[in-house]
Amino acid sequence: MPESAEEPRLPEELRRAHLIGIGGAGMSGIARILLARGAFASGSDAKESRALLSLRAQGAELFVGQRAENLDALPEPPSAVVVSTAIKETNPELAAARERGIPVLHRAQALAGLMAGHRVACIAGTHGKTSTTSMLTVALQHCRMDPSFAIGGDLNESGANAHHGGGGIFVAEADESDGSFLTYTPSVAVVTNVEPDHLDHHGTAEAYVRVFTEFAARIEPGGLLIVCADDEGAAKLGDEAEAAGVRVRRYGRAATDAGDARVLDYTPAPDGGVVRIALDGEELDVRVAVPGEHMALNAIAALLAGAELGAPVAGLAEGLAAFGGVRRRFEFKGRAGDVRVYDDYAHHPTEVDAQLRAVRTAAGEGRVLVVFQPHLYSRTQTFAREFAEALSLADEVVVLDVFGAREEPVPGVTGALIADRVRGSVRYEPAFDVAARLVADLVKPGDLVVTMGAGDVTQLGPEILAELDRRTAGA
Repeated sequence: MPESAEEPRLPEELRRAHLIGIGGAGMSGIARILLARGAFASGSDAKESRALLSLRAQGAELFVGQRAENLDALPEPPSAVVVSTAIKETNPELAAARERGIPVLHRAQALAGLMAGHRVACIAGTHGKTSTTSMLTVALQHCRMDPSFAIGGDLNESGANAHHGGGGIFVAEADESDGSFLTYTPSVAVVTNVEPDHLDHHGTAEAYVRVFTEFAARIEPGGLLIVCADDEGAAKLGDEAEAAGVRVRRYGRAATDAGDARVLDYTPAPDGGVVRIALDGEELDVRVAVPGEHMALNAIAALLAGAELGAPVAGLAEGLAAFGGVRRRFEFKGRAGDVRVYDDYAHHPTEVDAQLRAVRTAAGEGRVLVVFQPHLYSRTQTFAREFAEALSLADEVVVLDVFGAREEPVPGVTGALIADRVRGSVRYEPAFDVAARLVADLVKPGDLVVTMGAGDVTQLGPEILAELDRRTAGA
């Protein structure tokens, strides 16, 4: 799509960008926006995926497999090669780009280039980033504001994780895992919570907290920081930022200032819930179509951010009531007989705890069976006891082996570290290929099954449903 006279100019280095790992959530979103803004986008990934099929249909030049020759196969040399922290220096395409003097940009630098000229809202926090970013995006769309957005998950409404809009607003999920969100300069920033994580990169809890302080300091003059008053880390961040001269609004049950959104009550329901808040001298009910008070808090954060961006509060509330969720965030996968199967991305103890409390409401009279796959050896080793405590909220627990992602195996660190500490009925199953059959052995009519974790555990939902259907057909 050609650029209009009003549209911010695309940075020169992004006009022919080559993205390594283009099928990933962050990279594919950047590519989608580049293509919509008239750039030539190319990239590579290890295997075919739904993301690659979609980008290829939009005109991207794509390669399956990562080889130095891919750069030679392009019509012209790339203006820049874009990488994420997950791409190692030994990657053949990255090594070739450095050897040839092609500029190399981090994913966050590319996204910051796309943000230029927009009013930017960044959503950060240890948990809830994707859901809150998605809620804000959908609520603004309901108010006909057409924001550009880049999210770490696919919206259920559109199936997209990114969009180039015409409203002059850019909404982005801001990832703290590698500190790269310090590239952004938001007008509005939300911090949902601050709780130590990603210590494989940050090293210490203190360093992890410090990066959020640096992020708050990057808010543009006159901008706004929105924090959850119910979270100790976020509340402290808000106090520090306010003392440094940053304008702050808070939300939650502990919010007390005149400009805050104070939660008065939350009423759960199987299909979501209603949160009553006091805001600007009035009381307002906000319906949320996804379960859990943590999701209701995310919705209130989105409401405050949307209001700061100029959207009417009533319209934002209507949009939030219609929010249909995000892929892999308590995503309904199907039903086999009287058994429902969901999938969720929770991969930190606090997330697991909050989601299982919400699942309990959705399960009604049925039991809750969770299939949990630990993500990263370092996180498993650090939080094994906390994971076990959270998982103990379920009636039946199956713990798989660790999904290592970017990490090498650590001797003695397996899913058993967690399973051995779970209270109640638990099984450690290191063989991924038998997990679906094990779950089918355990379920009873009326049960709710949730596969949980940031790795390939998401593949199990359809397999569990298929196994249950086979057993029903053979009965």
